Amino acid sequence: MINFRKVLFQSNSDIGAGSEPEMTKTLQREIYLARNIQTKLLNGEKPLLPTGEVSGVSIPARLIGGDYFDFYQLANGKIRIIIGDVMGKGIPAAMLMILTRGAFRTAAEATEGPGETLTAMNNAMFKDLRTLRSFVTVFCADWDPKKGILVYANAGHILPVIVRVNFDIIEPPGIQGVMLGGLPEQVYKEAQMKLQEEDLVLFYTDGIIEAKNRSGDMFKLERLVGILVKNCHLQAEEIEQKILEDITVFTEGLPQRDDITMVALKVGKEMDEISSLNSPLMVP
Repeated sequence: MINFRKVLFQSNSDIGAGSEPEMTKTLQREIYLARNIQTKLLNGEKPLLPTGEVSGVSIPARLIGGDYFDFYQLANGKIRIIIGDVMGKGIPAAMLMILTRGAFRTAAEATEGPGETLTAMNNAMFKDLRTLRSFVTVFCADWDPKKGILVYANAGHILPVIVRVNFDIIEPPGIQGVMLGGLPEQVYKEAQMKLQEEDLVLFYTDGIIEAKNRSGDMFKLERLVGILVKNCHLQAEEIEQKILEDITVFTEGLPQRDDITMVALKVGKEMDEISSLNSPLMVP
């Protein structure tokens, strides 16, 4: 297990016990180990849906970061999606990201919907986040691939972008909620919407739209929407790659300032339509 306490709070006596280059190498090894663990946790198996597809990617600004996304397969066939952004960067944010992941996994197992999940997460994390003077913005959604219904709750996070196959941009009904760690005993409400075949939903963190070029201009939401409209016919993972490529070109080789994280959901054909297509032809 990674000794985060050693990495963050090395005592003077510990430092005196070995040479400075030796201690630097030890810290570097442990930080790279932390990066490998975080990468594996963030890039686990993608859930297989009966229709459509979902994909996620996270690129930290430093060796390790504080952005977070996750998928949780529910027993009723739905998938619970979460994306979050921890205040801060580097090792402290990464530690809080692991705390957020644990709270989500525990809550997802025991709660009915995304609203209850965020309520349980805030109850579990509030004291720790207040002690650390930090917070986490989170967007949580249940996707039902059979019925095409997206139910969601929001804890101070950016709303997703939805692009229709006819290139219309759909704004999901807004729903307010305090960020995790903001206030105690919060009850997070839910909203829902019906998605259509071939719809693209992008959940993301602000590291994308706030990326800057050498002139100080931001990437902005309008540029992101333009990429989505242009590439909405592609597969989810390909769309994510297009966004990353455009950010790289836009920032002109500047170092990444903030963590970049996104989840792309592509809606497939409805189950009843697929069933009819796969049914044997009855010849009289």
